[in-house]
Amino acid sequence: MADINNYTVSTHYDQRLYIQDIAGSIAHAKMLARQEIIDQRDSTKIIEGLSQIRSEIASGEFIWDSTLEDIHMNIERRLFELIGAVAGRLHTGRSRNDQISVDIRMYLKDAITSIVDGIKLVQLSLVDLGGKYSDVIMPGYTHLQRAQPVLFAHHMLAYFHMLQRDISRLKDCHFRADVLPLGSGALAGVPYDVDRDFIADELGFRSITPNSMDAVSDRDFLIEFHSAASILMMHISRMSEEVILWSSREFGFISLSDEFTTGSSIMPQKRNPDFAELARGKTGRIYGNLMGILTIMKGLPLTYNRDLQEDKEGLFDTIDTITSTLHVYSQMMNGVKLYSDRVASLSSESYMLATDLADYLVVRGVPFREAHGIVRAVCMHCEENTTDLQSLPIEKYREFSTSFDESVYDITAESSVSARSVYGGTAPERVLAGLEEATGILKKGIGNG
Repeated sequence: MADINNYTVSTHYDQRLYIQDIAGSIAHAKMLARQEIIDQRDSTKIIEGLSQIRSEIASGEFIWDSTLEDIHMNIERRLFELIGAVAGRLHTGRSRNDQISVDIRMYLKDAITSIVDGIKLVQLSLVDLGGKYSDVIMPGYTHLQRAQPVLFAHHMLAYFHMLQRDISRLKDCHFRADVLPLGSGALAGVPYDVDRDFIADELGFRSITPNSMDAVSDRDFLIEFHSAASILMMHISRMSEEVILWSSREFGFISLSDEFTTGSSIMPQKRNPDFAELARGKTGRIYGNLMGILTIMKGLPLTYNRDLQEDKEGLFDTIDTITSTLHVYSQMMNGVKLYSDRVASLSSESYMLATDLADYLVVRGVPFREAHGIVRAVCMHCEENTTDLQSLPIEKYREFSTSFDESVYDITAESSVSARSVYGGTAPERVLAGLEEATGILKKGIGNG
C-alpha cells in the first residue's frame, strides 16, 4: 500500500517558488525588525540564513525532505539548522495561507513579463516575414473558400494584432496579481503592528489587499491568467492550422525549414509540420488547466481550503507550455519560405474578383443588390462553360449588363487590393503603414513587459 502521507506532499513541484518564497521572507523579516516586533539582530541572522539557503537551492546543494510537505517547511527546517531557535521568530505575524499567496503572485508576475517578451518575439518574426514579402498578393479566405485578394503582409499583421490583444490581457492580469496579501494571516489579519505597505514596496507590489478573508482565498488572478493563456494558445493554434495547410502540397504556399519538420518512419518523401501540429495539440492542455482551476474554485467556502494546493501544477504547466511554444514559434516563422509565384498566381482565380466586378457596376449607377445578382449570373455562366472572368468576351459581359465595357478588364488582383485603402484595409500603402506601426510598437523593446 502506498504511503498515504505522500498524498498531501507538494514539495516536488512547489520548490520552484523558492526565489519568491525567500524574497517574501526576507522582506517580512526586515519589516518585523523595523516595527520592533523582533530584535534587529535576530532579523539580520534570519536574513543571512535565508540568503544562504537561497544559494544552496540555486546550486543544487539543498536537500529537500518530502516528509515536511511543502517548500515553506523545508526552508524553515533548514533555517533552524543554520541559526537555531531564532528561526522561529520569522513566522511571527504571518500564516502559510498568506505566504503561499504572495509567492504565487510574485511568480506569476515574473512569468507574465517573460511570456509577454516571448509574444513580442513572435510578433517580430511575423512583421519581418510580412516585410520580406510585402508586395505579394495572396488569396484571402472565408469558409476556407477563396474570397478576395489580400496582401500576404496584411495576413501576417492579422496575427500580430491578435497577439497584441493577448499582451493587453496579460498586462491586465499582471495588474490584478500585483496586490500584496501578506499581513492577512490565516484569514483574519494579524495582532501585530505590521507595516504591509513597507513589505509591498520591498517586494514591488503596487498595493495591498483590502480584505484578509478574500486575500488568502482569492485565486481570481490565476483564473484570469489561465483564461488569457487559453486565448493566446487559441491564436497560436489558428496560426498553426494555416501553417499546416499552407505547407501541404494541396496549397503549396510555404515551406518550413528542416529543423521544424520531421520525416515519416515509413514514407521517405514526407516532411511533416510536427512543431505546428504539437502547438495546435498543446492548446488542449492549456484549456484543461483553465477548467481545472475553475473546478477547484467553484465550491470553496471562505476562506482557505487545502483544495488550493492543486492550483500550482496546472499553473506551472501552462507557463512552461506557453513559454516553449512561443520560443518555437518565433524561430519557426523566421524560417518560413513563401512561394510567391504560386501564391500570386491564385490571387485572381476562382472568381476572387467578383466583388470588384459588383463594385465596378455600382460606380456606373447599378444598385449594389442588382449588381450582386448580375455578377453572380456571370460567375455561374463561367462555371458552366469552364472559363474565367478575365477570359469572358466583352460581348458576353454586355449580355448580362450594358454597364460593362472594355474597362472591365482593368480589374485585377492588384487593382483589387489597391482599391481597399480604408484604414485597416489591404491596400499596399495601408499595409506598409501597418508594418511601420507594428514595428513602432515592438521598438518599445523586449523586456519592458
